[in-house]
Amino acid sequence: MYDPLKRAEEAAGIVFKGDRRKYYRFRPARFYGGIATADCVGCCLRCIFCWSWREVVRPELFGKFYSPEQVAGTLTGLARRKRFRLVRISGNEPTIGREHLLEVLKRIPRNIKFILETNGILIGQDQSYARDLAVFENVSTRVSIKGTNEEEFSKLTGAEPSGFALQLQALTNLLRSGAQVHPAVMISFSPPKNIRAFRKTLGAIHPSFEDFEIEELVLYGDVEERLRRTKTIAKHPAISSC
Repeated sequence: MYDPLKRAEEAAGIVFKGDRRKYYRFRPARFYGGIATADCVGCCLRCIFCWSWREVVRPELFGKFYSPEQVAGTLTGLARRKRFRLVRISGNEPTIGREHLLEVLKRIPRNIKFILETNGILIGQDQSYARDLAVFENVSTRVSIKGTNEEEFSKLTGAEPSGFALQLQALTNLLRSGAQVHPAVMISFSPPKNIRAFRKTLGAIHPSFEDFEIEELVLYGDVEERLRRTKTIAKHPAISSC
């Protein structure tokens, strides 16, 4: 097992040059009704169901370095061309490189909403990160929780179980800071009793969190092979998506 906080530091050392971060593509996507997307390189988790596995495990091989100005400009331009009202950074973990992310957010026009898709590890570890994000009224944070308990978290990510508590703490930190936040949970590997118990856990943080977003399991070819190799069985049907 590995410490996701240490993994975040290691990834940052590879995917940053000064204030520039590695990104491997910019694209329109159909999610949320249409959203301009920047796919970054560098993550602190290694989820067995990850659709960008290559970029996660070999960040030195993928992407080009972009400044915050370039990232925000490209996202904004793409959103306007496609008439989208939403933008995001996806692919790997956008919260690695705090100053870079904050500089990107400063440059997103306030009439465009930014969806921050994150595993929450770094926000859970540092309350001040949540306060920095709460400054931006057009930012909504989607915390992607891996499983419904520590055991599932470690099985799905290979990380130390303590990372699961950091994900939950991220929800609390963001709420306390006044940020817009909602949880999404990968439950495709969770038995019904665990899901029921986890709804209560999330409801104790905020009642609205009991009705969490279900994170989709997408069985791309390499994902399915990885699950088969690790003998990980989904307990609920996968939802094909792109």
